[in-house]
Amino acid sequence: MRAYIGGHQAVSVNDFIELALGIPPELWLGVEGESKEERAARLDAARDILADNPELPDDVARVAAEVIGVHAPELFNVVPMPRPAGRRRSSRKGAAA
Repeated sequence: MRAYIGGHQAVSVNDFIELALGIPPELWLGVEGESKEERAARLDAARDILADNPELPDDVARVAAEVIGVHAPELFNVVPMPRPAGRRRSSRKGAAA
């Protein structure tokens, strides 16, 4: 099954993120082994994008909240632990006579 967003085919999770936000995630996260110059250029580009699109952080938060909402059962697969069936100690507090 193929997934298309706005006429573009999304093949991977990163494709979905990039198409949803309009910016590749590597711009914010970096890539392994990048040089200091590459990092500086990447961060400059990110600053420029944020200056041109002040609503972008809100859009990212909205997309993240939607993804968490859709995938919450898998993300937070919490199983309650059974309580041990033991004796409870009674608390005897008070002054001795």
